[in-house]
Amino acid sequence: MEEKKKILYSGMQATNALTIGNYLGALKNWVTLNEEYECFFGVMDLHSLTVRQNPTEFRQNARKLYALYVAAGLDPKKNCVYYQSHVPAHAQLSWILNCFTYMGELNRMTQFKDKSAKHADNINAGLFTYPVLMAADILLYQTDVVPVGKDQMQHLEITRDIAMRFNNIYGDVFKIPEAYIGKSGARIMSLQDPTKKMSKSDENVNATILLTDDTDTIIRKFKRAVTDSDTQVRYDVENKPGVSNLMDIYSSITGKSSDEIEAEFDGKGYGDFKLAVGETVAKELAPIQLEYERLLKDKEYINGCIKENDEKAAYFANKTLRKAMKKVGLTEMIR
Repeated sequence: MEEKKKILYSGMQATNALTIGNYLGALKNWVTLNEEYECFFGVMDLHSLTVRQNPTEFRQNARKLYALYVAAGLDPKKNCVYYQSHVPAHAQLSWILNCFTYMGELNRMTQFKDKSAKHADNINAGLFTYPVLMAADILLYQTDVVPVGKDQMQHLEITRDIAMRFNNIYGDVFKIPEAYIGKSGARIMSLQDPTKKMSKSDENVNATILLTDDTDTIIRKFKRAVTDSDTQVRYDVENKPGVSNLMDIYSSITGKSSDEIEAEFDGKGYGDFKLAVGETVAKELAPIQLEYERLLKDKEYINGCIKENDEKAAYFANKTLRKAMKKVGLTEMIR
């Protein structure tokens, strides 16, 4: 008898194009996981509403994100790739879990403080309760593991706290998710300020490599990447953050170690190194870009994938939602 696969859950917000930070830090690794896990990957459009969106661009961006997921290798026949907003159970469970989450817990969330500073003119309740919706996302699918970086660990911890609190009152309703500890993706930093994480919302266009950037743009951005006054390609995050970041990018694609990269560029200047990194990134992204363009034109195929996967996600989510609703005493719908 075949052993049942554990469930893995993750997703990205449906705003702007993805960066190589998103790709090397998460998406590239997701592609390798569908043989080992039953995977659910969401286009997290509800989360995106904490910031005001242009409706037309927002819908287009969500579809582009879906197409990029598939183009990068997330086969919608092997994985459940779906729209968060198409499964109402996310919002329904989020409200229930809001009633089991304490203000003090949400006040401690560092992302709320960071985003409040960035969007001081729009500090809304959704931004504050964002971690509860994220908890609902994860718990709906009886998730075993969640791939998280350091900046998301706090969200997984509050998810676990909410789930354990609920289970302690009502019994075994939610599976308590663990952090995915595997081959961790690289933390890719800004090309213009290597002390900051690369961000798709960075105002400096030269700081970020988008998955949709063409070869000339990629190479130009890498040529302009901030390094240091030294000329030696050497891994030293503290003293040479720019060079170390480029080495991380190069290593993530080629699989070469820091020692191997240092040896490869021994005696060569930063110009040669930057060009090599740019060409390597462009070569990695070229087939993804071709498939992405093809998928955007194949509306029928993408629509079919969305419909099929939305239904699959809803089936799993609704099973958990019905159980939670029954436990708290909500009246079941008469069908």
